[in-house]
Amino acid sequence: MKITFIGGGNMAVALISGLYRQGFSAAAIEVVEPFAEARDALADRFGVRCTATVDAAALNAQVLVLAVKPQQMKEALAPLAGKLGAQLVVSIAAGMRLADISRWLGGYRHVVRTMPNTPALIGAGITGLCADPGVNQDGRDNAENLMRAVGGTFWVHDEAQMDAVTAISGSGPGYVFYFLEAMEKAALDLGFDAETARRISIETFSGASRLAAQSSESLSTLRSRVTSKGGTTEAALLAFDAGAVAAGIERGIMAADARGRELGDLLGKD
Repeated sequence: MKITFIGGGNMAVALISGLYRQGFSAAAIEVVEPFAEARDALADRFGVRCTATVDAAALNAQVLVLAVKPQQMKEALAPLAGKLGAQLVVSIAAGMRLADISRWLGGYRHVVRTMPNTPALIGAGITGLCADPGVNQDGRDNAENLMRAVGGTFWVHDEAQMDAVTAISGSGPGYVFYFLEAMEKAALDLGFDAETARRISIETFSGASRLAAQSSESLSTLRSRVTSKGGTTEAALLAFDAGAVAAGIERGIMAADARGRELGDLLGKD
């Protein structure tokens, strides 16, 4: 299978790295990237063919990955409109709806929308996918195999839920870093040096996440196991509850979901 990336930014680099780990060769990958410096870096790192504009060789692929910024999508799709046959088009651009991509491609329906997150940069991402009804099972399989190169995947059958995917997993790393910043600051305030404060915050979060991933018990059960009556964990959780921390997190995610819908409307305008 040959894959052409339209755009050569960080997520494209992550996917190409993941595809290499899966055994893809440089000959199976092309990148259309307008900036010469980025083209040179991609060619040097991966040995892939890079071009400044879409040409016949770039179109001669089974999969086209739209890896440009959402604000640049309409312009990036213009050279493709009316030139596609059976290629699968996979978008990794946040907020871009299937109907808008299809319209800008001249009514082309063989499109899958995805929402990866930044841990994909180290092969630890999670990606939600949603397919246009015009995509067959082979196309769905190809899209899923592509995104598995950078982590786990799951399908969303109602595209309206893709804004929720963005709010939870797409934006989620930002919430984790926010919590880690607070944890690190508390460690500093309690007298730890900067290196130790960062390390114990990150490793505690990472270890707890791994424990949760390997356990069949609910998150509330795992939490209760470390929350002794009258103990230190309970004292912290009571303080969190008094500050409505959990409710604040949920409100934040709902705000992200609402903003995702607003951006979809804005980005999809002609």
